[in-house]
Amino acid sequence: MLLRRRTPQIDTRPIPAAQGFEHLAGESIAVLKWLKANQVEFVLVGPVAEAIRSGAGQSGPVAIVPAPYRRNFERLRRALVAAHARPRGDGDAAKHSREARPAKMTVDPGADGQRWILGTGQHHLDVEGRPSGTPGYQELLYEAGRFELTEGLSVDVASPEYVEHYDHVRRTGSAPEMRITRGAPREQLDPH
Repeated sequence: MLLRRRTPQIDTRPIPAAQGFEHLAGESIAVLKWLKANQVEFVLVGPVAEAIRSGAGQSGPVAIVPAPYRRNFERLRRALVAAHARPRGDGDAAKHSREARPAKMTVDPGADGQRWILGTGQHHLDVEGRPSGTPGYQELLYEAGRFELTEGLSVDVASPEYVEHYDHVRRTGSAPEMRITRGAPREQLDPH
């Protein structure tokens, strides 16, 4: 009789971080290792990405932009269902969350620009949507750097500019805009 392949679970044992990444929370490394074990392709954005880039201890959820193809979303959905992930209430963040259970997550979370704010106990994951004006997976991957956080765990981390971009989207709900306005003609500014 064939046994069905089990979906990897989040490892709750302490995971030693590689040199230079000791400041990262063990829960964040466990979530990233779990995503990789489930073969989910993603680029890391958000507080953990900022902590990796800056070397400073940042607290917050693991935030990812998944690769936009059906098999990847199916792997992500299966992993979330197996981990019993549920929408989490993070105060202000809860009002921006998509009210969906992982079992019903069969479409691209970024299709409507919202994000999934999920948790399984002490492990938190944000699956970022793609509001208009926000870079997609391919753009993020092109500019990303690869970091080895622990033995056997390498992750693609968005560039500092894109990490900041997604932070702005998380805080305000919309992509940052750059407006160029014309000032007074040069002659009016300098009377000499």
